[in-house]
Amino acid sequence: MTDFSAIRSSYVEAAYAKTVQGETRGAKPAGPAPKDFAQMVGDAASQAVDSVREGDQMAIKGLTGQASLQEVVQATMAMEQTVQVSVALRDKLVEAYQEVMRMPV
Repeated sequence: MTDFSAIRSSYVEAAYAKTVQGETRGAKPAGPAPKDFAQMVGDAASQAVDSVREGDQMAIKGLTGQASLQEVVQATMAMEQTVQVSVALRDKLVEAYQEVMRMPV
């Protein structure tokens, strides 16, 4: 099982900070209306796919000598982190589904 405390992302931390600030001030966020859950999940999935593709492309560039070792390692680490989060999310969703199926009707 993946330990979520080990997975850090500047995007997640920034989103959390914005949420906490909005809750403490009691103000509604400025800008467009928030997305529904399906859109957020779809956007996250497309970003995950993009991250994996970028990692693959950077690995190919590294093998052909078009990218530095540091760039390849950074892209690979970002790709690995994305895959770990995706697998952990999948596991949680399957676990939640199984729990719902065990509920008496």
